[in-house]
Amino acid sequence: MNTIEFTKMQATGNDFVLVETGDERDWPSLARAMCARRFGIGSDGLILVTPSPAANVRMRMFNPDGSEAEACGNGMRCLVKYAIEKGVAAPGEITVESMDGIRRARSVDKLIQVDMGEPILAAERIPVKETLDAVKDYPLEVGGRQLSLTCLSMGNPHAVCFIEEPVDGFPLAELGPLVERHPFFPNRVNFEIANVIDTRTIRARVWERGAGETLSCGTGACAIAVAARLHDYSSGDVDVNLPGGTLTVAWDGSGDVKLSGPAEVVFEGEWPD
Repeated sequence: MNTIEFTKMQATGNDFVLVETGDERDWPSLARAMCARRFGIGSDGLILVTPSPAANVRMRMFNPDGSEAEACGNGMRCLVKYAIEKGVAAPGEITVESMDGIRRARSVDKLIQVDMGEPILAAERIPVKETLDAVKDYPLEVGGRQLSLTCLSMGNPHAVCFIEEPVDGFPLAELGPLVERHPFFPNRVNFEIANVIDTRTIRARVWERGAGETLSCGTGACAIAVAARLHDYSSGDVDVNLPGGTLTVAWDGSGDVKLSGPAEVVFEGEWPD
């Protein structure tokens, strides 16, 4: 029987199945099978590690529902850790090709740091349905609740909502799907709720497009930090505390957003092909 070798990894509780391949196949169907929590390996996404003509390695990421994601910060950090440990790329600065372009990454003090690119604030490029110069504190009513959303793209679309009530009690399982699939977001959206603790600390939860609530989200943490800076809630590096752990985001108001955090191998195995 043919098998597919895989590596299960996690980054602050955001877990992925990595497959090193050069093949073409029905990856969306395989993602749905492998990511299933009860009938498969269980993960927040399937990451393909493939050769790249333009970078050290190429990354493709499929959500548990089979949709392909444009960007995934924690997934990219896992891929970089994998590439270093497996010898796919030499230690030092590594370039990764993704749907969102080529990103640079490196190992820093046992953490993996990725340059996530510049945040996209123009409404038509996020995208959102209405034509606006930027989307800050947009009022959106879902499930009988009025939300104030700051929207941006980190290669994939995000809607950040700062709230006063503790994020732990927020009905994310109820409202997350309604925000994700709201007509205001033509490509659906990742939805973050956040409490500002102080200028360097934010507590948050994330509803990920195509995956549901996850323990952590790298692009989500970046979106939260950018939105906080736009509101003058923060300055300098920000620790975003998520249920799965803490990610550190650096953005000075211009240029690339830098995402840092841990990543580790959980186990390796073979999937019947």
